[in-house]
This record gives sequence, C-alpha cells and structure tokens, in this order.
Amino acid sequence: VPVNFLQKISELALISVLTASEGLTNVSLLIHTGPDGEKAWPKKYPFCGGVFQSPIDFHKAILQYDSNLLPLEFIGYDVPSTDQFTLINNGHSVKMYLSPAMSIRNLPFEYTASQLHLHWGNQNKSEGSEHTVGGKHFAAELHIVHYNSEKYPDITAAMDKADGLAVLAVLLEVGCRIFIFCLFRVYQKVLVPGFNVQELLPDRLDEYYRYEGSLTTPPCYPSVLWTVFRHPVKISQEQLLALETAMYCTERDDPEPLEMVDNFRNVQDFHERLVFISFLVLTLVPVFPLFLGFVVSVVIACVLGVLIILAVAFWLLKKKR
Repeated sequence: VPVNFLQKISELALISVLTASEGLTNVSLLIHTGPDGEKAWPKKYPFCGGVFQSPIDFHKAILQYDSNLLPLEFIGYDVPSTDQFTLINNGHSVKMYLSPAMSIRNLPFEYTASQLHLHWGNQNKSEGSEHTVGGKHFAAELHIVHYNSEKYPDITAAMDKADGLAVLAVLLEVGCRIFIFCLFRVYQKVLVPGFNVQELLPDRLDEYYRYEGSLTTPPCYPSVLWTVFRHPVKISQEQLLALETAMYCTERDDPEPLEMVDNFRNVQDFHERLVFISFLVLTLVPVFPLFLGFVVSVVIACVLGVLIILAVAFWLLKKKR
C-alpha cells in the first residue's frame, strides 16, 4: 500500500487558507454557508444560474446505454515515490496538485491531470456526495480534474471552454474496506510522496455515467465532461469522521474558527439532457403478474376448447337424427 493520501488530510487542519491560482476551488466555504448560500451564486457568477449545471441525480428516465463508451486509459497515474504531490487547504476543500505526466484517453481528446479534491457532509449527516443515484447521497465524493491538453496550454485557458475539462468522480461510502487514507497533523502545507493514483478509483472502471455538465463551484462554467463511476469506493467510519471534523476554512488564529463541512453543491435541474451509461440496466419484471396472466390464458383456452367440443358433439347428434 502506498503512502496514504487521505491520511495526510488532517495535517491541514490548522493551515491558513491558501489561494490557488487557477480558480477551480479557491472559493471560501462561505459560498455554501453564507446568508443565501448557493442561491446567491448567480448574482455574481451568471453561469451558476444557467444550463448544463452539475451535479445531477442519476435516475432511470435520463439514462441511455451507449455501446461506444470505452474504458478510460490511464497514462502516468502510477507516480514514483521519489516524486511529490502538494496537498493544500484552499478554504473550500482539500486539494492535491497532480503530475503533468498524468493523463486520460478514450475521450474526445486527451486530457492532462491538474488536481484532485473532495466534497463531504458533516458528522451529524454524512451525506456529502455531490452526485446522487436515484435520489441517494453517498458519504463523500472525490473529483480528479483534467484539462484538454490537445487544444489548450493549461487549465486556466481551458476551464471556461465548452470542451475544456474532464472530471472523474468517485462516490465514497462507509464500509469495511479501508480507503488508502489515514490521518495525522503538521502545521504547513503537506508534501505527499508519489503513489498510484489509480488506487483511489473503484475496481470496475468500465461502468460509469457520462454527461456534459459544469464546475460545481463558482464560476460554474459549463465546461466539464463528467465520468462518474458507477461503483462506490469504501471508506471507514473513522476516516470519514476525521475528514468531517479535521478541516477549517478560517485562518489558524481566527477567534471563531469555522469548520469545513457540507462543502457540496445541491443537485441541479437537468433540463432534458441525457446521461449516457456504459453498462446495461436490467429491468426486472414482477414474476407473479406474468404467472397470473399465463394461468388466465390457459383457463380461457380450456374453456374455449370445451365449448368447441360440446358444439361439435351437439352438431353430430343433431345430424344423426
């Protein structure tokens, strides 16, 4: 098992809020917890009130199987331990900058990795995933952000373009298997030795939801090709609790520290779009109605058969007379 990533997260518990240059998640948690929360976003960020917004709920009515969807190809995801990732608290989430040698293929373009971050709830209501399935929230959600490196020089240039970004989303749920996280503390931003980032993903990478959506924080650009893996990854209850209680979105010397909780966006309207899925969903038809219909058909056939026999017999008797 590589040096654990989520193990490093509580090292950031006392960090001052750091500002990220590319603007993907450098928005204070106050965007979620302010007087109007998300409802106020469109006033300053018009795209947040527009179309193609994320996250969404995956439900049967909007799902369409697409046999052309291929498993993603991961390039350079196994990062040697001699390399290092930088993990920071940016006031809205925890974010880890990724190696530019990492990329994904089998999409319309090749996309280069930029960063990953998490969304979670709180210790009283651990329903912190952004995407939902059939209305069900998961405990947390991991996003791995990539930009279209075939068309754009960096993520800053790509993030507001319609084909600019591709995000992989992993749903996290509480279970027995231990996610590769553990927790301890230091005072400043954390350097994480390289590891195989693909180990953060579920085992079944060929089953996923695919749709066109947006960033889930302001400025909410509709620039994301989403791949949300169907199968969740398990995290222990202890690890989830540490994530929900270890982080703060205020300065370390703030007299009233604000916990970093509920940093997820609510589900958005889907506006008649389709979500393409790489797996077949079997529709189970209730057995009893089918059986009952069969019995009724047999009874009707028998009654008709008896009536026909009686009619023929009556006709023969009448003919003999």
